[in-house]
Amino acid sequence: MDFQVVVLAGGTSKKLAPLVSKDVPKSLLPVANRPVLSYVLDLLEQTNIKDLIVVVEGEDTDGLVENWISEAYVDRLHVQVAAVGEEVGTAGALRAIAHHLTASDILVVSGDLVCDISPGAVAAAHRRHDAVVTALFCAAPISGPPESGSSSGKDKTKKPVRHNIVGLDLTQQFLLYIAAGNEVEKDIKVQKSILRAVGKMEIHADLMDAHLYAFKRSVLQQVLNQKQSFRSLKQDVLPYLVKTQLRSEILLNGAHAEENGNEKDGYNTDKVMLSQLLANASTPSFHEVYALGPNGFPPAERKTHKCCVYIARKTKYCARLRSIQAYSDINRDVIGDASHLSGCSFSVHNNVIHPSAVLGSKTTVGPQCMLGEGSQMGDKCSVKRSVIGRHCRIGSNVKVVNSVIMNHVTIGDGCSIQGSIISSNVQLQERAVLKDCQIGAGFVVTAGSEYKGESLARK
Repeated sequence: MDFQVVVLAGGTSKKLAPLVSKDVPKSLLPVANRPVLSYVLDLLEQTNIKDLIVVVEGEDTDGLVENWISEAYVDRLHVQVAAVGEEVGTAGALRAIAHHLTASDILVVSGDLVCDISPGAVAAAHRRHDAVVTALFCAAPISGPPESGSSSGKDKTKKPVRHNIVGLDLTQQFLLYIAAGNEVEKDIKVQKSILRAVGKMEIHADLMDAHLYAFKRSVLQQVLNQKQSFRSLKQDVLPYLVKTQLRSEILLNGAHAEENGNEKDGYNTDKVMLSQLLANASTPSFHEVYALGPNGFPPAERKTHKCCVYIARKTKYCARLRSIQAYSDINRDVIGDASHLSGCSFSVHNNVIHPSAVLGSKTTVGPQCMLGEGSQMGDKCSVKRSVIGRHCRIGSNVKVVNSVIMNHVTIGDGCSIQGSIISSNVQLQERAVLKDCQIGAGFVVTAGSEYKGESLARK
């Protein structure tokens, strides 16, 4: 696949505080005891993609990520790590590395993506349709709050989430309309000229933009150069390309209205509320409009471009690590229903216990659990639906439920941990109780203390 591949690995996302830090950037956060970035790199390697650029935010992150990749993927991948400024956004990151991009097509992948969908399928659809952009969409997760939000563990209601409002043609191959981010919650209006051009449009509010895009490089760089204010691929670049794909039709309709002295009125009447959209089933198709032209005369050649989608089957797994809640959900999934992504062999008890781990007398590690290399547990402990990292020291009579414990954590006797995330090098002294908490690296939870729904970090 002769695409140039760019992985946007980010930096220290504020949405993931206190789990991330300068020492542990987002891309190296462990998911089922391996950095989240490894899921994308493995996926690309399986697609026979060996050369890629990994873009990180901040020079401190640059060194950490480069060192990890050089050790984990030696003789497997050829990776160039490029550092860009912090908070530049995904579009800004591509703008900053434009001099590295030379191929005719670029595959852009988010470093926080955990999925089993082949990037090659997206690339093939892109080439097949000669599109300027092809975006991967998948079924929106229903297990947590919105991807833009975070969770303190207080709201455990499972409900569907509207990530985007997407308009597709009837073949579900072409992206005709998209509202993302804050636009999803606004009173959305769609231009009637789009409807007249395409005939019928399917509206979906149950699809998530997986942030895996194939771009025609010349078009992408032209947009980034002309629109210096664009910061986000998802919220700026993609909607812009979608809105302008039928530009000649829109301009033609506007010019026709101006000739009649009704440009303003034509603009107002050329819009329709989203709730009325599906009533426009009798609008003529794009091909009919294109063939007839205004006043029934064949039109001059019109300049258009194609925006395409690849929609993954519902049986595929696809999630992005965009929040505390998403971090918990993905860890749970990768040791549960999506265990094929873990890279581990599960035992007959449906768990993974590293051969070097030590379990005390009457200690139980239940199904959908993972216990990392060199970790030790005392007597009469219970672990349910949780991930425990490497080289942890856990005392006796400790209960761990629905939690993620990272590496080198020390837990004293009699502690209870439920629905919580504990970063590396944390110390829980005896009889500490945590429920729905997030603990930053190196924090000390004092003996006998109880916390519920708290985010704790060193000052």
